[in-house]
Amino acid sequence: MDAVHENQAELLPIDSEHNAIFQCMPAGFSDGLEKAGVRRILLTASGGPFRGVPLSDLANVTPEQACAHPNWDMGRKISVDSATMMNKGLEVIEACWLFNTTPDRIQVVLHPQSVIHSLVEYCDGSVLAQLGNPDMRTPIAHALAWPERMVAGVERLDLFAVARLDFEPPDDDHYPCLRLAREAMQHGGTGTAILNAANEVAVAEFLAGNIRFTDIARIVEAVLIGVKRHDASSLDVVLADDAAARRFAWASIQELIAA
Repeated sequence: MDAVHENQAELLPIDSEHNAIFQCMPAGFSDGLEKAGVRRILLTASGGPFRGVPLSDLANVTPEQACAHPNWDMGRKISVDSATMMNKGLEVIEACWLFNTTPDRIQVVLHPQSVIHSLVEYCDGSVLAQLGNPDMRTPIAHALAWPERMVAGVERLDLFAVARLDFEPPDDDHYPCLRLAREAMQHGGTGTAILNAANEVAVAEFLAGNIRFTDIARIVEAVLIGVKRHDASSLDVVLADDAAARRFAWASIQELIAA
């Protein structure tokens, strides 16, 4: 982001949610949301395959169930991140950097239809949304053709077929990884690198059948508490804390397995 500002460049996000936010943002948002008249960002999330599943049932979730995303065809690791909502936590972190804001100005909204890809709320009460079928060709085409538009081969959105759009707030008890990601961003420094490293180790062990689905958040939280954060002053510092987080996560998992 420093390079973008120093060279007066325009960074075009392609992840569907961040691309949607970009499309709804006013000119000059990089100077700060308040100056641009933006009150907050509404980041949508499907809620994954376990939205509405009782908390008591989550401990018995299998990797196959966690990878069965209702709307998107993704790899196994990212599918698990969607089920835990860690992916949305990482997107909150990314949005803070991309749009020069803080986690308290980003509201995650569960939207199971995945038709609204994100929204931007303005100080005058207006809320702009970007809608479309869940197809990554749309944000890719937007970035390739920007500031123009191009045909992307995406099926037209049929609002009559969609019929309804539902929204609900995420539950921290149901999605603790979302809370952990917010806390890591608020603490700053290498906290977000530590979060990501711990999650990668925990998800890999879950997919291997070594820990339970609910252990993922427990391992990540233990690592965030146990590994010291530093100022992200250089790549070497970031990589060192990444490695420390992976070692701590691995040790925590071995203790969990042995218990």
